[in-house]
Amino acid sequence: MVTLRLMWGLLVLCVVAASPPRYARQAELEKYDNNNVDLDLNVDADEVYDYYDAIDEPQIEIGTLGPDEDIDPLHGASLEEEEEEENELPIKPQLIPSGSGESGTLMGPSAQGGMATCMLCTCLVGSVYCDDLKLERVPPLSKETTHFYARYNKIARISKSDFANLNKLKRIDLTSNGISRIDDDAFFGLPALEELILRENSIRQLPALPPSMTLIDACHNQLGNTGIQREAFKDMPGLLYLYLTDNNIDHIPVPLPDSLRSLHLQNNNIQMMHEDTFCNPHDLNYIRNALEDVRLDGNPINLSRTPQAYICLPRIPIGALI
Repeated sequence: MVTLRLMWGLLVLCVVAASPPRYARQAELEKYDNNNVDLDLNVDADEVYDYYDAIDEPQIEIGTLGPDEDIDPLHGASLEEEEEEENELPIKPQLIPSGSGESGTLMGPSAQGGMATCMLCTCLVGSVYCDDLKLERVPPLSKETTHFYARYNKIARISKSDFANLNKLKRIDLTSNGISRIDDDAFFGLPALEELILRENSIRQLPALPPSMTLIDACHNQLGNTGIQREAFKDMPGLLYLYLTDNNIDHIPVPLPDSLRSLHLQNNNIQMMHEDTFCNPHDLNYIRNALEDVRLDGNPINLSRTPQAYICLPRIPIGALI
């Protein structure tokens, strides 16, 4: 026991002798103060000593723990990789500046399948604008397209594959393209199509259209006497506007749905109108309130000869009465 006590006493003396004296620590503090560092000189020396003693304490090293056994180290992403992934997601649409050499284009996930088209045309949400780009055919369109505009181009033919599987397409505007041929089933398979504008082309045969139509504009074409199929508009319960001006048509394309509001047939070759064209000759109480706008001016027809043909209309058609 005596021996152990002697050894313990020697150990304590060695520790005390090895520790730096207080005046040495105070000298370090004064040297630090001389380097123009602002320190509070009113701090008690014992407190400063305790602060430096705390620095000498062993520090816990962070980040040296082994990987979790449940995580495969081969598949663990580094911090830099995680930051790159955060920067990449989510994908946000970006608008190409107008001075970049391309037309302003909003491209994002919704443009899939029509990305190449959006590099050439202007894509905004579900609308695609390809006006005046000298196109010779309908470009590929995304399945999310709802409105398509390709006016003032050089498209000569519309094939059945141009608008295939575009189940959300509501409006097509192909004004002034020089179109001379349209496949008969090019538009019929579009369940949401409501508005079709084919003005100022060279169309000789109007194709079959889906019953969902509300507006058909085929003015300034070459439909002639046989360009409109028999009873072409009969099964369109929501049709509101039918424009067939300047087509050299020689008859009114009956029957017309009761929903129709506006019928433009001016500057054609219509010479006569029958009593059942608009009204029901067997029901004198029948009134066709919706059809308020009928244009027959510019046709070789005398409306005064067949007054019974439009007696059920709220307004007299516009045309020659003499």
